[in-house]
Amino acid sequence: MSDTKMKITALDMDARGIGHLQNEDGTDGKVVFVDGALPGEVVSVQTYRKKAHWENALMTELHQESSQRVKPKCSYFGLCGGCSMQHLTADAQVAIKQRVLEDSLWHISKVKADTMLRPIYGPTWGYRYRARLSVRNVLKKGIVLVGFHEKKSRYVANTETCEILPPHVSAMLMPLRELIAQLSIVNDLPQIELAVGEDVTAMVLRIMKPMSAADEVLLKAFADKYKVQWWLQTKGLETVEIYYPVTPQLHYLLPEFGVKMPFKPTDFTQVNHHINRVMVVRALRLLDVQPHERIADLFCGLGNFTLPLATQAREVVGIEGSTVLTERALENAVANGLSDKTSFSTRNLFEITAEDLLVLGKFDRYLVDPPRDGAMALCEALIQLAKIDPEFMPRRIVYVSCSPGTLARDAGLLVKAGYVTSYAGVVNMFPHTSHVESMAVFDLK
Repeated sequence: MSDTKMKITALDMDARGIGHLQNEDGTDGKVVFVDGALPGEVVSVQTYRKKAHWENALMTELHQESSQRVKPKCSYFGLCGGCSMQHLTADAQVAIKQRVLEDSLWHISKVKADTMLRPIYGPTWGYRYRARLSVRNVLKKGIVLVGFHEKKSRYVANTETCEILPPHVSAMLMPLRELIAQLSIVNDLPQIELAVGEDVTAMVLRIMKPMSAADEVLLKAFADKYKVQWWLQTKGLETVEIYYPVTPQLHYLLPEFGVKMPFKPTDFTQVNHHINRVMVVRALRLLDVQPHERIADLFCGLGNFTLPLATQAREVVGIEGSTVLTERALENAVANGLSDKTSFSTRNLFEITAEDLLVLGKFDRYLVDPPRDGAMALCEALIQLAKIDPEFMPRRIVYVSCSPGTLARDAGLLVKAGYVTSYAGVVNMFPHTSHVESMAVFDLK
């Protein structure tokens, strides 16, 4: 199969270059998504997947290089699936994500923010404090692999270091491989959940059968040497429990608000603690809470926004779909001396109605931080609430999103509910990946 030469004009949301096959009359034909190619480059490509309206291709030769192309810091880039944008300058990565957000808002809902916020970004290496590492005992090669999967593959990449993990964790990968190779459960340990806190590095071993006494000796010796805290998971998440050592407590800090947030290594917390601190500060500044106001924190989780909000507002109600989470959030509020200004409610926010919002009472402002599915039911409920009793509508909503597509969809609904999109901007929580976190502000007309 002969290679095809083409000009790359843009990047898609998976950081693939976008080019076009040429029609006989010289016009652009079928779109081609090219792995590893950047806008402005001229490349030769070879198709590996072909559909009626698009093709996937590999770049086989680079004829004209983009000024934004850099040499990847990680020698495994292209093999390991953990990153997709290391070949692009950090500033360009952020700019592309900002464009993805703007394009999503406009193309999906015809929404344009009055003001685009300056992107939030920080350290681009060693930032990933949370990760799920796959484990595979490769009998044919006589090695144990620990790390991310290969790009577009179920196989675990053979990596000895990782530039996006904290340096002390990266340096631990080879000793970790050697440890697991000595365990009797080496074939019954499919993954390790990593969580780095302020004072301890926790690792959850997903074990499919009991450990031997020799295994326990090895794990404890490793923990003592590398300052690791082992947790064990035998079945579902409800079985996760601390093993050794039992102290110190896993937590992260929000120092601007004097908040210490305990968490379990399998809890949802942001992977990038540096960016999370800046994100919380900006969200609260944009929400512009007044001391006399009542605030709703929807999809509150462990209280990442709830507790900082409680340092500023008269009352904050955290709402989440899991009783386990709301109970944990209350415990965190008590531990931080904020229980007198917080309360927590368990509700399915994916099925919430205008009547439910009326029952919850009037809130001056909302902080909304949903998962990738977004907050469509809530936005639709606000459309109905505006018709039933406009006095119950919050004056301002700050929406923190991990999906520009669902944020754009929900922005369109909020506009129908009577809001304007005052601000929007990206949060570069995951440098060198195509993942786009963002924040938007909606004000009632």
